Amino acid sequence: MATATKSKSKTKLQPLGDRIVVIRDESSDITAGGIVLPESAKDKPARGKVVSVGDGKLLSDGSRGSFQVKKGDRVLFSSYAGETIEIDDTEYLLMREDDVLAVLE
Repeated sequence: MATATKSKSKTKLQPLGDRIVVIRDESSDITAGGIVLPESAKDKPARGKVVSVGDGKLLSDGSRGSFQVKKGDRVLFSSYAGETIEIDDTEYLLMREDDVLAVLE
């Protein structure tokens, strides 16, 4: 279990259950053709880095299931996955592990 923290702040974000915290990758300012995009035209990337994981899904026998992702993994997730949370000018996504589509290697 890991906690998402910011070095200059004491705020911690610890997900519960089968949830994970992800920092979304930055979107590109320039297209492949060289066109500069304004902030309003940029698509938010559906990939990022896992910074924290919860305890695991509670199973019917009372035990906790293990995660398929771990802290530091680069993941691909659905476009509308999770809740956006901003802490100390850093944007995090809080989502369920089920929202992760793949681990990028």
